[in-house]
Amino acid sequence: MKKILVLSLFVAVFSGCASFKDSNTANRATATGTIQKIGMTTFQYGTHLLTTENKTYALKSGSINLDQYMNKKVTIKGKKVKGYPLEGGPEFLDVTLIKF
Repeated sequence: MKKILVLSLFVAVFSGCASFKDSNTANRATATGTIQKIGMTTFQYGTHLLTTENKTYALKSGSINLDQYMNKKVTIKGKKVKGYPLEGGPEFLDVTLIKF
């Protein structure tokens, strides 16, 4: 009986952690493209744009100076900002890592 209780507790904890991990990874994004400064846009969020072959992302970062990577092809990793995109605007990413 004790083994069944321990096993069921282990399964419950494991399944709870797996669902937490899945929801956390759903908010992450990786993309490769060219970083550009945002000019006049119809949307009002982000400081830079990442233009890929088939998609555009609005970017921000509190830890990385995105100006250092302007007009360079990079791969970014970041978190999707909750509540975006807005009315036809691009997805909004908070950049946490940049690779050449």
